[in-house]
Amino acid sequence: MDNGLGKRRHKRIKMVLPLKIWTKDAANNNVNELAHTLDITPFGARLGAIRSLLKAGETLTIQYRQRRFQVRVVWVHQLEGTKEYQVGVEAIGGGETWGIELTENQERMELVLS
Repeated sequence: MDNGLGKRRHKRIKMVLPLKIWTKDAANNNVNELAHTLDITPFGARLGAIRSLLKAGETLTIQYRQRRFQVRVVWVHQLEGTKEYQVGVEAIGGGETWGIELTENQERMELVLS
């Protein structure tokens, strides 16, 4: 059965959320930066405004509001002509992520902030 999602388990929802992210550089030093989501799913996101070169499989810590959770980098794409990256991430362990209930109602996505 084709659900129109391709390989995706969940539909992406366009939403810009401000984030802080933490990772380690090649010398194992802590690196943190401000970023934002471009779209989200219940268990992952596409991130924008990333300046650090990340690698698939790398673990990041994301903070959105007062929530912190770990994600795994799935893919990295450098924007042409810039030093900025877009990064696809998925939550590690499938736990609570955004604190936003994402529900489908009347063929549109509605948000209920928790």
